[in-house]
Amino acid sequence: MDLEHIKGIGEKTIEHLYKAGIYNLEDLLTYYPYRYQILKPTSLEETKENETITINAIITDVGKVSFIKRNFNVLRFKAESYGKILSVSIFNRSYLKPNMSVGREITLTGKYNALKNSFTASDMKLSKLESEKIIPIYHTIKGIKNASLEKIMGNALTGERVLDSIPEKYQKKYGFQSKQETLEIIHQPLKVEELERAKKRIIYEELFEFMFKINYLKLLKESDKGIEKNIPMKKIEHFINSLPFELTIDQRTSVEQGLKELASPKKMNRLLLGDVGSGKTIVATILSYANYLAGYQTAFLAPTEILAIQHFKSIRDLFKNSDISVEILIGSMTKKEKTAIMKRVENGEIDLLIGTHAILNEKMHFQNLGFIITDEQHRFGVSQREFLGKKGEKPDMLFMSATPIPRTYALTIYGDMDTSQIKQKPQGRKEIITKLVKEENLKEVLLKTLDEIKAGHQIYVVAPTIEENEENDLKDVYLLKEKFDLAYHSKVPIGILHGKLKKAEKESVMNDFKLGRTKILISTTVVEVGVDVKNATVMIIFDSERFGLATLHQLRGRVGRNDMQSYCFLICKEEKERLKVLEESNDGFYISEKDFEFRGEGDLFGERQSGDMTFKMANLKRDFKVLLAAKKDSEEYIKSKEYLEDVNYKKICQEIDFTN
Repeated sequence: MDLEHIKGIGEKTIEHLYKAGIYNLEDLLTYYPYRYQILKPTSLEETKENETITINAIITDVGKVSFIKRNFNVLRFKAESYGKILSVSIFNRSYLKPNMSVGREITLTGKYNALKNSFTASDMKLSKLESEKIIPIYHTIKGIKNASLEKIMGNALTGERVLDSIPEKYQKKYGFQSKQETLEIIHQPLKVEELERAKKRIIYEELFEFMFKINYLKLLKESDKGIEKNIPMKKIEHFINSLPFELTIDQRTSVEQGLKELASPKKMNRLLLGDVGSGKTIVATILSYANYLAGYQTAFLAPTEILAIQHFKSIRDLFKNSDISVEILIGSMTKKEKTAIMKRVENGEIDLLIGTHAILNEKMHFQNLGFIITDEQHRFGVSQREFLGKKGEKPDMLFMSATPIPRTYALTIYGDMDTSQIKQKPQGRKEIITKLVKEENLKEVLLKTLDEIKAGHQIYVVAPTIEENEENDLKDVYLLKEKFDLAYHSKVPIGILHGKLKKAEKESVMNDFKLGRTKILISTTVVEVGVDVKNATVMIIFDSERFGLATLHQLRGRVGRNDMQSYCFLICKEEKERLKVLEESNDGFYISEKDFEFRGEGDLFGERQSGDMTFKMANLKRDFKVLLAAKKDSEEYIKSKEYLEDVNYKKICQEIDFTN
């Protein structure tokens, strides 16, 4: 069903949905709520201190709106609940004021302060709540309110029935309800128990499809032949000896494994796992040189423009004394520049092309692509990787990731690949000194930071949010800037970096930091991947208890990229046992094992995921047992060949089997 046929969706709404990546009925119905608000009327007498509750109330005074700063206001008014007149305040709800009147019944959700007889609301409905209600909360789509999205979902559910994508035998095995029934419960839940069952069904579905793809690729790999390349080993050795540094044993081993596969008729499908700063890029560079000497082109895919530019500059310098032609292709280039590069690639004038998703352009044609490298490989999905594979005649593929993960996970989610690991750090690197610091002891961090700035070094400061959030009280980038300006009397130049900045603004901020114009960079976790400033010696992470160990470890890896002593300060309200792991070790593989052991907060793959590892509801860590069940079931399903009669899975096979 097309979106325009759904009641309540007009042209403007369609525009907003398109911008959010929702193009059809399936996209819409799988835009799941990210949380649910359970409203249940409570009396003030039942309330515990600091507990979030929902109460019914009657407005006794409509009050007034005050603006604290731009785009930040507070609505204060009085309301009666259970015979008490409360002083109510709610932030950023000024738009409700025109609809408020004395005597109107309302529902408030928030915290009650018995001592002050005040109520700080996080939500407010202009109607009375009669009984328990579960409200789905969706990630904001610009131009569409949550209530409107709720109605749209309700209307969409009355249209075409959605087909099941879990094979019938496994639906019966686990007692799952139909996909249609599941979606109705997810978007219009009535009972918490039903909602939990529906969530489990969707989690299994996502993981079954994912593991089916992995296991199908594994099946293809068994008969997958590549290009047998003639590689002059003496020239490779000469290039390695000419490098301005010595390879570690792990790097040598990884190069040897790669060279062996490039020269064999077996198609390379290898994952190179290595900690941040362990030197994966030089391994990829040596292998791309071998591919060039064998007469083939290489495509090097990076997840961000910053990282692509970084790779381009460093690799071009390494090849300055050779004839290999290295170029870059990124989205911010002009159409004329892109066209010129693409033409040269097609004519075989470019031997190594480094770029972002721009390389995935359907108009891009290589003359003889023999090798593909993707950095931060979990950010590119199975479908994208295989699409890129179509651009050459059986090209060898190397996937790199700076996210060390437990062996148990690696064998499951990378089951279709051979694996190399780099555990040793390059010579001359010092271990980063990591320290947990409680907020009240922040002064010692500020003094240490000032010493580093005076020594000519630079500082990263990470905040988990962009704007102030009254509910969770996290430090936002702007508030932190005010505090650092106050601490250093505005004498230290500070830059701010976050995901909501425009591309040009981000580049300008990063450029100023790279050139040393700014001494402190206050950032959200966008700094996690691709930022390499060797002069940075201190990483300060606020509200560190909110992050997973993997994310903290990757953020820490932004410093210590030189021979200077570097430091990482984890600022926290209370010391968490699991954070002490980072004080003990700089070994990403050990940390990932401990993260798995704790099974607490955090995400194995850092703060963000994308590609085929972006699950709408499943979580690879939390749902690991379900993942193992899905792995076993999908292997059985492929072995039985029943998938050949299933329309959904035949389509998946066609998408990822580019040999047909």
